[in-house]
Amino acid sequence: MSNATLTVSLNAERPHDLSVRPTFTTTDTFAVEFVNEGQAVHVHLNIDDELSRVVSLPSGNHFVDGGQTKLVTLPVRSASKPVSGKLKIVSGYGSETAYVDVTVNPGTGGKPPVDIDETLSKPATREPEPGLVGTLGDALPGVDSGAVPLLVLAGIALVLAIAVASVFESIAITLGAGAVVAGVFVALALAIQ
Repeated sequence: MSNATLTVSLNAERPHDLSVRPTFTTTDTFAVEFVNEGQAVHVHLNIDDELSRVVSLPSGNHFVDGGQTKLVTLPVRSASKPVSGKLKIVSGYGSETAYVDVTVNPGTGGKPPVDIDETLSKPATREPEPGLVGTLGDALPGVDSGAVPLLVLAGIALVLAIAVASVFESIAITLGAGAVVAGVFVALALAIQ
């Protein structure tokens, strides 16, 4: 990290007063140092769009207690050419505002650029999961995979027919359930062949 520090004096002449040099140049990560010479104050930092291409602002709002010195680190990504923009400093909820013209010259920067491989833009191909039909087809090796849905429906019909026949003790319903059971067995015999 660079030793570059931008010092901002707070409350030196009057409440919420701020004093900072108008220009600042760096090639690396730098710190904004708040030196509070008076009562506690809230300070807000903001960077314009141009500067945000290479400078990160982890947090914009800062509380600086009376008599406190506080450092705020602003990471800088390496730039291939000089980048200039404005750092806005506001104290006392907008009662005082100062702008610093910041220039980031090419240098090492805080983080190296990330090379992105073209394969990252293509979605990964995955084999589809077998699902219920595929799982049942694997569990019943002698059954054609196209007949598995028929087997599932036959099983549901069989359970439903037996349940209805046991709840309603009627001859007609029992005969109908028997016909469903017989139809299921015929369908199963045809599916297994």
